[in-house]
Amino acid sequence: MARKQVAYDEKAIQTLDALEHIRLRSGMYIGRVGDGSHPSDGIYILMKEVIDNSVDEFIMGAGKRIVIERDNETVRVRDFGRGIPLGKVIDCVSKINTGGKYNDDVFQFSVGLNGIGTKAVNALSHDFEVCSWRGGKYRQGFFTQGRLLKEKKGSSAKEADGTQIAFTPDPEIFGEFAWNDDFIERRLRYYAYLNAGLSLSYNGTTFRSKEGLKDLLDEELGEVSAIYDILHCQEDRLEFAFTHTTNYGENYFSFVNGQYTNDGGTHQSAFREGILKGINEFAGKSFAGPDVRDGLIGVISIKLQDPVFESQTKNKLGSTEVRPWIVAAVRDAVVLWLHGNKGAAKALVEKIQINEKLRKELSAIKKQARERAKKTAIRIPKLTDCKFHLGDRDARGAESTIFLTEGDSAGGSLIQARNVDTQAIFTLKGKPLNCHGLKRDAIYKNEELYNVMRALGIEDSVDNLRYAHVIIATDADVDGMHIRNLLLTYFLRYFEELVLRGHLHILETPLFRVRNKKSLVYCFSEKERDAAIKKISGPEITRFKGLGEISPGEFKQFIDADMRLTQVDIRSMSEVNIALDFFMGKNTPERRRFIIDNLISEVS
Repeated sequence: MARKQVAYDEKAIQTLDALEHIRLRSGMYIGRVGDGSHPSDGIYILMKEVIDNSVDEFIMGAGKRIVIERDNETVRVRDFGRGIPLGKVIDCVSKINTGGKYNDDVFQFSVGLNGIGTKAVNALSHDFEVCSWRGGKYRQGFFTQGRLLKEKKGSSAKEADGTQIAFTPDPEIFGEFAWNDDFIERRLRYYAYLNAGLSLSYNGTTFRSKEGLKDLLDEELGEVSAIYDILHCQEDRLEFAFTHTTNYGENYFSFVNGQYTNDGGTHQSAFREGILKGINEFAGKSFAGPDVRDGLIGVISIKLQDPVFESQTKNKLGSTEVRPWIVAAVRDAVVLWLHGNKGAAKALVEKIQINEKLRKELSAIKKQARERAKKTAIRIPKLTDCKFHLGDRDARGAESTIFLTEGDSAGGSLIQARNVDTQAIFTLKGKPLNCHGLKRDAIYKNEELYNVMRALGIEDSVDNLRYAHVIIATDADVDGMHIRNLLLTYFLRYFEELVLRGHLHILETPLFRVRNKKSLVYCFSEKERDAAIKKISGPEITRFKGLGEISPGEFKQFIDADMRLTQVDIRSMSEVNIALDFFMGKNTPERRRFIIDNLISEVS
């Protein structure tokens, strides 16, 4: 059917004010909207924008305490900094491009330099309140959906200077949502580690750190044994810490002005380079980067005026001028520390030499795997590729996705339903190898796991990943859960950095279809099914036992832009090891009891 022609004239041109634009294009300001089930969902970005302003006060030497309270959907943040200048309180939370962070003398190091953060919170909140106390006086403003309702001002001699902001995310934007205290507390711990001496209180729980990034690394390691004591360096604009473990790969946590840059960037690359140069200078060697960094876990935080990020959500630093001074500072600190810690230096060099030996052994195995693959097929078996990939200049590369699914039936449905531009399908042949406890060479000797590596482009480095999203799509039955766990083990053991960067997801597909002649509802849980049965009279109920039972026409709506995904999230390295030992190690009575106690009965 031909599309209806719409006149393109003066009437077609629209002008939105800043408030309307934020509400209409919220994703440009807060990334994903979400429902609160993921730490990157919009409600947490709103909270972050408010807390960032309070942390900026601490960085500037004003106020060592922040109090955060949550009452149902409403969040209240009170700092004890300088307070917003009273004559500009309303403007600072409602007028775009208004704020003190344009003045480098007032705010030297801040993430929110674009003057949008708190305004976006205001615009995307159903209720928003701001109050500033300065010198015994206060000014307060009340808003709804970004529009000023009323303001108050007067004297308040008993109140300490500072700013308080309260907001309730707008259901018109966020729909039904729920705050997750675990996500909030993890973010607050990061704030504490990045700002030693700052106290953050959340509903009565206080977060504080004495040794900054060293404390952060200690927490991430947990019960994982470090090969040598953590190297910790703290300077005016730079703080970093690192050590080596016996785990595979390299993992980093990087920050700019307190912003967690989970996709790294120029500061993280310079950090890696500085470590390599420092170790080689100390040892008088020319160790290869992969040998130096395998098993390394590090964290870096820098303070930078006018940082340039590669997106509005500030996940990756693009500022190129940071490289020379970070490389030099890290190199010098590493050399100095190694000369002063002979025992640690010896353990580190021995670790690198072991890595070097293993890499050479693995290189021969990789060569054999490549030759075997060439003989098997020109193309990667069972991969139906897409047109655009991560790293392509075309914007669709950022949407590139690969589904790892089981069996030809499910794979066939996905192939017919997919978006050929951005969605690839890799079909597994039964259950993958349980690689828990195995050495790295095992995944190169195993044909299917090697082909997964080839499909993803990560044979040599996670940095070569071809897809922005790696999605495990398995049946919602015992076998499907087992395959999912086997794949999770594979990624968490050998490609943990891929998981830390947020690339690994699990696809949620409906368990039930409830319908009659007039209505059709897909349900993702028994609770949703029961609710649908109450609404639909005389329903026919279908239980999907496998992905292959969902037709391509139905599948299409479950893998579109609004598909339900659960991102695989790692709280700490120690949790990964404990979980893998429990679920994928030798059978134990404890695991049997866990399965029995948590068994979900099958629905016929």
